[in-house]
Amino acid sequence: MKAVQQAVTVQEAGYQPQSFTWNGRAYRVARILDRWQYGGRWWLGEAGRDCFLVQAGGLTAELHHERGEEVRWWLARVQD
Repeated sequence: MKAVQQAVTVQEAGYQPQSFTWNGRAYRVARILDRWQYGGRWWLGEAGRDCFLVQAGGLTAELHHERGEEVRWWLARVQD
């Protein structure tokens, strides 16, 4: 998988990604392949996050949802 680390816009339902937009293109999540939680480096003040490995269009993508004061999604890695 290739590291991306870019913020993305995600449409979610029930705290799960349904679709996301990356580089001006929309991807519908067809399947969630895996889900896990990362506690973050608390000693550095890093927020925890929910991580999802999804199939969307022709991509296998790893999406991260940060659980902190500022809720944000980003695309961590892709395999096309």
